[in-house]
Amino acid sequence: MKFHLAINLERMNDRTDMDAVQRHTLEMVQKADQTGFETAWAAEHHALEMTIAPNPFQILTWWAGHTNNIRLGSGVANAAYWHPINLAGEAAMVDLISGGRLELGLGSGAYQREFDRMKPGLQQPDSWRYMQEMLPLIRELWQGDVEHDGEYWQFPRATSCPKPVQKKVPFWVAARSPITFDYAVANDCNIMSWPLTKPFAEVELYKTQLDEAIAKAGGNVNPEFALMRHTSVYANETDRQTSMNAVRKVLSQFGNLMMKAGDVTNGFPEEIPMEKLEGNFFVDPGMLEENLMFGSPDQVVEKLKRCEAVGVDTYIYYASMGLGINEQKRSMELFCNEVMPAFK
Repeated sequence: MKFHLAINLERMNDRTDMDAVQRHTLEMVQKADQTGFETAWAAEHHALEMTIAPNPFQILTWWAGHTNNIRLGSGVANAAYWHPINLAGEAAMVDLISGGRLELGLGSGAYQREFDRMKPGLQQPDSWRYMQEMLPLIRELWQGDVEHDGEYWQFPRATSCPKPVQKKVPFWVAARSPITFDYAVANDCNIMSWPLTKPFAEVELYKTQLDEAIAKAGGNVNPEFALMRHTSVYANETDRQTSMNAVRKVLSQFGNLMMKAGDVTNGFPEEIPMEKLEGNFFVDPGMLEENLMFGSPDQVVEKLKRCEAVGVDTYIYYASMGLGINEQKRSMELFCNEVMPAFK
């Protein structure tokens, strides 16, 4: 099993110093670079302090200048917010600056609140159409001149400047539904899936959907299958409880954004009161500890072995969940020292 890191610049309140946030984020990526993580992923989100990522390619360029080996992935760029020529050029520039370390992830976005501001009139369930028009077009622009008269973008003959260093940049698609698995496999893309806080059965479902998509494509393709989970490895009860409190707080804000059930003030989403979410497995502590990659090093190894047995090729360690800087670093240290060796 291979390991990737997904991390955001995040602030849970306006008392947190942004300079400390950016230093911590970079140090976590550097730690991943030094300990054998294969890829570091930067998200794209707008007007949210819990995920400060207005341009993933800008973040990846920053990381490229402070790392040596780790690959750099957009996880994921929202196709609907970009023009194809713009995205192709920005992504290729990352590949050039990093010496050929780009992994290009494209997706369809998550929060309707974001679409209401970045792409007014577009409903999130329809945004996959933009991704499906964008993805093959990026490859064409990297090859040379192309003119395009599509449903969402039209432009006269143009190309991407610069071109990528890699002859074949790996493409990734964020997938949960069968239609997206089918599209990703048919278009020679790897797959990243995030089961949120759902049980292990959701992981098995994704693998089934992937296998079905491979069969539809003729059975001769072998895309990489990556799974992402919130991750916290702890060695004592204090860190265990701190991790649980942090993720429940983030999930209450996440519920706000997904359900449009609260306000966002100066980039900070209000928390949905827990009493409104009680009974929902997304926030039940027992279910969270069972479903997320939470636990002692031995417990986390056991969970990862289960994922590996199902057919997960790569695990994405999602570090950002409102946990304090010191707790994040302790978790990462335990993961590197006591979990990763079990998979070498």
